[in-house]
Amino acid sequence: MAINLLTKSKDIYSNTHSSLIYLSKDSPEYMEGIMHTGHLWDTWSDLTEVVKTGKNKRIPEINERGEAWLEAFINSMHYRGIVQAFAQISGIDLSNVESILDVGGGSGCFSMAFLERKPTLKTTVFDLPNVIPISQKIIEKEGFKGKIDHYSGDYTVDELPTGFDLIFLSAIIHINSFAINQQLVNKCYHSLNTNGKIVIQDWIMNDAKTEPASGALFSINMLVTVDEGDCYSESEIQTWLSHAGFSSVRRVDLGKGLGQVIATK
Repeated sequence: MAINLLTKSKDIYSNTHSSLIYLSKDSPEYMEGIMHTGHLWDTWSDLTEVVKTGKNKRIPEINERGEAWLEAFINSMHYRGIVQAFAQISGIDLSNVESILDVGGGSGCFSMAFLERKPTLKTTVFDLPNVIPISQKIIEKEGFKGKIDHYSGDYTVDELPTGFDLIFLSAIIHINSFAINQQLVNKCYHSLNTNGKIVIQDWIMNDAKTEPASGALFSINMLVTVDEGDCYSESEIQTWLSHAGFSSVRRVDLGKGLGQVIATK
């Protein structure tokens, strides 16, 4: 009641307008991923020790954290992504693109946005085996059932499917080490058709890793959450791309510290 999420009349408690909209599962604006914020408490509570030692507690891999954690995480990413996705991909040239692979695509919110721009696209979400059922449920709920394909795998181990005109990686590189990202970009190169494009969307840091401030703060979240993740600089991303064989590398700023690095095979 003190934070205006409940009202009380005699012995009966009721939702307020805000809690009914955002915390009721019957509401279309239900914040289904809010539990992910709660889960972050466990990792951020160890920040002092992590800074002292340089090591976090052994954090299980995403597919080892249990279904409750995973569903909260994917829904949180969807809740945040669905309202931003269309604007973020609006500047990507789709004139010669007929097929898109959304690597680590989670809920499929970016695949949905691409289809809204160009309904004839063939879109495929590549993600972990236990993410796929969550993704399929969200895609059906959003009205895209049968319009988005899925490919199950682990990009740190498995090869990517081939034959795509564009590969999209959003909020993926900050989870990985420098070496794993190089391997992933190599796999993307081989997965693309000739003249295909890769789009890497993430925080893009300066060489000192101090700006943008939002990315520097997010790097702390990576410090306490994963073993080797980081927010990477434009020069680091360019290194992966050039080593893989990409050319015509360019950067697009999306605002608020986010950006895209786009390159061609």
